Amino acid sequence: MAERADLMATLEQWLTPEAFQDYCPNGLQVEGSARVDRIVSGVTASQALLDAAVADGADLVLVHHGYFWKGEPQAVTGMKRARLKTLLAHDINLVAYHLPLDDHPEYGNNRQLAEVLGIGNPRPLDGLVWQGELAVPMAPEALAAHLQQALGRQPLHVGTGAERIRRVGWCTGAAQGYIAKALDAGLDAFISGEISEPTTHTARECGIHYYAAGHHATERYGVKALGQALADKFDLEHRFVDCDNPV
Repeated sequence: MAERADLMATLEQWLTPEAFQDYCPNGLQVEGSARVDRIVSGVTASQALLDAAVADGADLVLVHHGYFWKGEPQAVTGMKRARLKTLLAHDINLVAYHLPLDDHPEYGNNRQLAEVLGIGNPRPLDGLVWQGELAVPMAPEALAAHLQQALGRQPLHVGTGAERIRRVGWCTGAAQGYIAKALDAGLDAFISGEISEPTTHTARECGIHYYAAGHHATERYGVKALGQALADKFDLEHRFVDCDNPV
């Protein structure tokens, strides 16, 4: 068992949330038990994840997508009330890190996605966008198949360009707008979680392969790695719960 304050001090040291201008508060969002024995991690603090945490007897839920986003209604009603009621009734801490987790060089979503996909020499390109190289150049269709096998979800592939893809860029989640950074760097392909209507035209007309591989599917790995690292440091129990989301 560990003190929540010690866990939070470690997370703040690792992730340096003060360095980011984010769309939500990073860190402890809902206060629960002062002592923690079990951690449940997941992508989003949905009701399904909270119910799993209650069933596990967790004291802390660690997520990438938490609550209190800029622009959302402030009233505690409906879905928000039900979620907060679950946390407070069971004295569970909710801890969330958004952009700081995307960016982290070891536990971050971008770094961890490179591990899952086997991309060599992963490194930041510009801001939250990363770049790297495939060990063996792939045909566009082969890369789509590789993404499907690695992530368990068929990606949407649009665009044209290199017949063999070697240099790739990526940014997890809803980062389709960063395709311009990949184009400026002369990359063969760009991978993200979602796609917008203009993305298709950009990829076709500018000559780059774009893969929308799923917001949830591309962001499962950072919070899982972070939760395990925290549990290892403090000798705690940890379980990652994958509440599937097709987006």
